[in-house]
Amino acid sequence: MDGQTTGGSVRLDDEGYLVEPGDWNEEIAARLARSENVDLTDDHWKVLRFMREYYQDRSIAPDARFTIRFLADVVGYGAHAKKRLFELFPYGYVKQACKIAGMKRPRAWSTG
Repeated sequence: MDGQTTGGSVRLDDEGYLVEPGDWNEEIAARLARSENVDLTDDHWKVLRFMREYYQDRSIAPDARFTIRFLADVVGYGAHAKKRLFELFPYGYVKQACKIAGMKRPRAWSTG
C-alpha cells in the first residue's frame, strides 16, 4: 500500500521499496534489512554504499553485473563475487539489495 512507512516518515510502495530513493539513509537501510531478515555486515554496507553512489552519479540503480564487478575488483572477491552477492542477498539482488539500498524496484529486471 502506497503510504506504508518504515516506522518513520518515509513511504514505501506495495512491495516495500522506497517511493522516493532520496529519502534513504543508513537507519532506513537497517530497518529495511530487518524486514528482509538480513543482518547487515561490513560487506553488505560496502555493496549498499556502492549502489547509492552509483545511483547518485547516474540516477539509476546499478545492474547486478556492476555490483558483481565492484565485489570482484574493489572488495576483492574475484571470480567468487557473484556467489558472494547472492550469499549477502539470498532472495535476490532486486528483491533485497535494491530494496535495502533504497532503490525503486527496477521494473524491467527479473527478480534475480
